[in-house]
Amino acid sequence: MKLSLGPLQYFWPREQTLAFYREAAHWPVDTIYLGETVCSKRRELGTRDWLDLAETLAAEGKQVVLSSLALIEAESELGVLRRLVEAGPMVEANDLSAVQLCREKRLPFVAGPSLNIYNHEALALLMEDGLQRWVPGVEQGEHLIHDMRMCMQANGRDMPELEVIAHGRLPLAYSARCFTARALDVAKDQCGFRCIEYPEAMPLATREGKPFLRINGIQVLGEAVTDLGPELPALRTLGVNLLRLYPQAAGMAEVVDHFDAARQSIQAPARIGTRNGYWHGEAGMHAAPAD
Repeated sequence: MKLSLGPLQYFWPREQTLAFYREAAHWPVDTIYLGETVCSKRRELGTRDWLDLAETLAAEGKQVVLSSLALIEAESELGVLRRLVEAGPMVEANDLSAVQLCREKRLPFVAGPSLNIYNHEALALLMEDGLQRWVPGVEQGEHLIHDMRMCMQANGRDMPELEVIAHGRLPLAYSARCFTARALDVAKDQCGFRCIEYPEAMPLATREGKPFLRINGIQVLGEAVTDLGPELPALRTLGVNLLRLYPQAAGMAEVVDHFDAARQSIQAPARIGTRNGYWHGEAGMHAAPAD
């Protein structure tokens, strides 16, 4: 079982981002996803910067995947996507526009969690287009993935590589409206890039003051940092190939080391985050029994 470092969901200053990936180059992760998946206005690093970073990390022995936007709304964003597809490394398609461009060039791609694949027929169709690795959506838990595998096998088809989000805040939804701009009472086009003030997104509480979600530009994240570490035995049985760890502003090296030790052990590790109810077919924030 391999470890992957998922794409950076937050908006960090340029030097903080570059320093993070300089450190990540020496972590025991096998695959690193690079690029902007949330908002095209976040330009602390441009396309050329991401491509240069990809070359540097590949030289350190990492498999590099270039992640695309989850919501493409403008021709300029399609232009950036074309550059990513033509650049060489594998692309994580988070929108069907990326699937189409990879299909036209006959290039393999990773199906990201926002691609919305809910049945084996859709999965098989996308595999014909070049899908090589599938990252299920956050609400697609153990039973759904198991059923998908059984359906594929019943129809004489092999599953692609399977990558599951094992640690981090879950990306729940996207919208053309910028939630951060709305919360700060500024127009989306004059947002002032205020996301950069929230290195792990803006906390959103219920009216009763209970932590609920995180607002991250046009993206909504779960409040809890979920952790599938204790489910490693089930993940192995399910045939999961990669565990995705989403970047966080502090303590990421320790998270990677924790999962690196866990994947080399036959024992399930202690949970360092919150139980993910989705994985068990429950509400995502379902309270955990003692485990």
